[in-house]
Amino acid sequence: MALMSPLSQLAQDKIKLVTVDPGHFHAALIQKSMYPQVDPTVHVYAEQGRDLQMHLDRITGYNTRSYSPTSWNETVYTGKDFFSKMIAEKKGNVVVLAGNNRLKTDYIVESISNGYHVFSDKPMAIDKKGFEKLKGAFALAKEKGIQLYDIMTERYEISTMLQRAFSMQSSVFGRLETGTPDNPAVTKESVHHIYKYVSGSVLTRPAWFLDVNQQGQGIVDVTTHLVDLVQWECFPGKIIDYKKDVQLLSARSWNTAMTTDEFMTVTKESSIPSYLQPIVDKNGHLLIKCNGEINYTINGVHTKVSVIWNYKAPEGTGDTHYSIMRGTKSNLIIRQGKEENFKPTLYIEPHVSDAAFDAALQAAVAAVAAQFPGIGVVKNNKGWTVTIPETYNEGHEAHFARVTEKYLEYLQKKNMPAWEVPNMITKYYITTSAKELADQQ
Repeated sequence: MALMSPLSQLAQDKIKLVTVDPGHFHAALIQKSMYPQVDPTVHVYAEQGRDLQMHLDRITGYNTRSYSPTSWNETVYTGKDFFSKMIAEKKGNVVVLAGNNRLKTDYIVESISNGYHVFSDKPMAIDKKGFEKLKGAFALAKEKGIQLYDIMTERYEISTMLQRAFSMQSSVFGRLETGTPDNPAVTKESVHHIYKYVSGSVLTRPAWFLDVNQQGQGIVDVTTHLVDLVQWECFPGKIIDYKKDVQLLSARSWNTAMTTDEFMTVTKESSIPSYLQPIVDKNGHLLIKCNGEINYTINGVHTKVSVIWNYKAPEGTGDTHYSIMRGTKSNLIIRQGKEENFKPTLYIEPHVSDAAFDAALQAAVAAVAAQFPGIGVVKNNKGWTVTIPETYNEGHEAHFARVTEKYLEYLQKKNMPAWEVPNMITKYYITTSAKELADQQ
């Protein structure tokens, strides 16, 4: 009798999650919802410590909340040999990785080698050495009939989905400009904060999160989302080959300074660990290289992505996102500033505003509304604001369920699009090559 491939087997069996070394809160957010095809028992392998306890506390919080409580059963193994124990016991079929990135690429390779599918938080590689390992992991996954996928939540943010949808309405957007290095056709900027709230509570950051040798520099971390969105929005459904379709032009990284008191507030540590001492300056500030900018062309289109980390957002604000796609007929711009009450808002700003454009826009809105019922537009002094029903504004945490549902579909229906894997490889080529380029400056 012929053996079933791992993917064919999953079409019949329950999906069983195995969580490895869950040092990042994203590991728990995957379990903020239940999924009918997923076994409620999740095996967790990690060393005993604060990272593990915070993860388990979050799951307990989801299980005991008053609205839509979950019913996860966490079975935990603790010990320094947690990873080899996970490999040997084979208690599940999908490994979830969201934690310290220093060993993540190795975990990916070993998990695939031993027959596990892998659902990984970004980044899956934080340097060029890791990128080469990741390429090998994708090749091995293909050979073994296994799926490796990263958690790209930002594809499920409604203003981004609508920016993509309107860019496909040529009567309104035209075609994507090519731009120049000084005036890119596509710009995406993300502003994040080290001190933040998650699931209603102040997030405790592990101390290693602030060590770029373990977490990765900003240029290979959050920029993963931005590079992904450029590819997903600008070239929908197209395979992008990093060897011929991408040209890096420039890249830079810079520090965010954090006081010792700020460090202790956000980590709950009583002192600065030895591995962070090299980045403490003479004033006692930690200098964290968590900011980055990449300038490149993709299919000839000039693009700039940048990430900025501040310590804490001003009261009443939070993380923000700016995005512009410049078309030959109009620009599609997402702003999230004070004027927008810090909610992502999509604007359509035509180069020529006349009756013909207005008529084309109304037709385009009707076409987009077939996929996103209830959306509309209202006139403003620069063009149009896209109006979005509040039901679409789920929030970042809910997007983890959306991307998990998509991955589960790929696993069970074996319908992952042909462009996903080559475009993931291209994405990590861009981020890790940009780090290498920035380090040379």
